[in-house]
Amino acid sequence: MSRAAYSHKFVKAFPDKLDDGILYVSVEFGTAAHRCFCGCGSEVYTRFSPRDWSMKFNGETVSISPSIGNWSFACQSHYILDGGRVHWADRWSRERIELGRLLDRERKDLHYKGEPPASIPTQPKAEPARPGLLARFARWLAGK
Repeated sequence: MSRAAYSHKFVKAFPDKLDDGILYVSVEFGTAAHRCFCGCGSEVYTRFSPRDWSMKFNGETVSISPSIGNWSFACQSHYILDGGRVHWADRWSRERIELGRLLDRERKDLHYKGEPPASIPTQPKAEPARPGLLARFARWLAGK
């Protein structure tokens, strides 16, 4: 059963068994963990870094951005965690997942090489002659 809401707990270390509906946040380890909100039971870990996820605590609720796409799990669920609410996002095709992974790897490579953000690619290596959904998605991922 998929969830529409979650609560959070700040922890020094993650428990051996993650409870359903709780987003565990370890500031010390710069990571959050939860059981997949689709109900499949998979454990999801999101590491905070300039090129991965970020966490926002407003004094009452915790949000994680960007969205969480569980592409390696059988469920392939995709959602946004925002202020205690689970917002379900579009399912991605295999092609879209691979494009997202490619762009993410390229951004990370440039980040760790110390390249300025302006040099981060906004499109896959072989862009279609006429911009389609994938080209628009790549521009969206790049924030343009």
